[in-house]
Order: sequence, then structure tokens, then C-alpha cells
Amino acid sequence: MEENSGDGHQLAINPSRTYVESSISSPRGSSLSNPQHAMNANEPTAAPAAPPAHEIAIVPPNGPPELRQQCYDVRIAVFVHEQGFPLDVEIDDLDPIAVHFLLRLEPSHKPIGTIRCSRSGSAAYYKLSRLAVLKEYRQYRFGRELVLALHDWVKAEAAANGSHDVVQIVSHSQIPVKGFYAKFGYAPEGEEFDEDGAPHQKMVARLPLSD
Repeated sequence: MEENSGDGHQLAINPSRTYVESSISSPRGSSLSNPQHAMNANEPTAAPAAPPAHEIAIVPPNGPPELRQQCYDVRIAVFVHEQGFPLDVEIDDLDPIAVHFLLRLEPSHKPIGTIRCSRSGSAAYYKLSRLAVLKEYRQYRFGRELVLALHDWVKAEAAANGSHDVVQIVSHSQIPVKGFYAKFGYAPEGEEFDEDGAPHQKMVARLPLSD
């Protein structure tokens, strides 16, 4: 369904889902040309607890600034306060033009997770970055929901823009979380490389637009 923000902006909302894979807050992306970082993928081995009621709001570039700020707040809590990355590189020049996905609890609308999708004007691919879930909610495996919500949006957007076959999504991944992305069809391309003092791998998913 859609929720009207009250000022003309439409926010697509995905209701609570029941995926059964681990949620992690990784990797953190920077921009299409700059590095991104990742958290360790400490996936729980036991069956997850039932997740609290939640939704994912899609915040376009012209969407309500307060919702985009809530995405920033989650990222700052995870990447700056928890991981120690500098605040001045966390919010970058892609943020105002990216599509942000805000995971929030229902009915309180407390923000607990986010992921970002961006695309440069000439690029033939989309970029997944800034995946983060607050620490106390990682047991519910919300990372998977955020990735799949981004995939759904990218496929719909690509089809609306005239693509007919396959859409490509790129993410840089720290080595410990390559397996997380492999579960969604991402495959490594090229050699490992160093970014911000940590080894990274370019991961690429090619998603069919028709099932």
C-alpha cells in the first residue's frame, strides 16, 4: 500500500515479512566512487525470535526530509557511534539524490534500520550501500528484508524506465560478509582491494526483471 506524507509525497510501504535469514548491519557504503565498510557478519545460529511489527518506508530524493534524517540517525548510531567511522564521511553528496529505505517499528514509527540505493546519471547499474540495523534488533534478521525491498524497488524502477531483461546492482563488501550477499545472487568480480584499511570485494547481482 501507499502512505501519503501529507505534503504530496507518496511513501511505498512494505508490510511485515517473514524471511528466515540473518539480519546484519553491513556493509556500510560511501558513494559510487568511494569505499564502503562492513560490520562482522555474526549471524545467529538459532531460529530467530518473532520480529516486532514493522514496515519499510521508501523515501525518494524529494521525500520528507524528516524521514531521510531518520535514516541518517540509524547510520550514525551504527557506523559512527558503534563502529567509529568519522561523521564527516558518513553523510555524503549522494544522500540528497539517493532513494532511502527506512525500517521502522509499528505503530510507534521508531526507526531501526536503513539501506540506500543510488545511481549515477551515466551508470548502467544501481549501487546498494549504507545497510544498517540497530544492534538490539539484529536478532530479527531485518537485513534480508531491507536488501529484498531494495531489489524489488530497483526491478520496478528499471522496468518503468524501459529495461526488459536484467538489472545490475553493485555493492562493495568486506570479505567477512561476502557470503551474506551471495545469498541474494551477488557474485564477486575482479580482485580483492583495500579500502579504508580493510580488504573489500566488488559484488554484483544481475536480477531478471521477469520471474
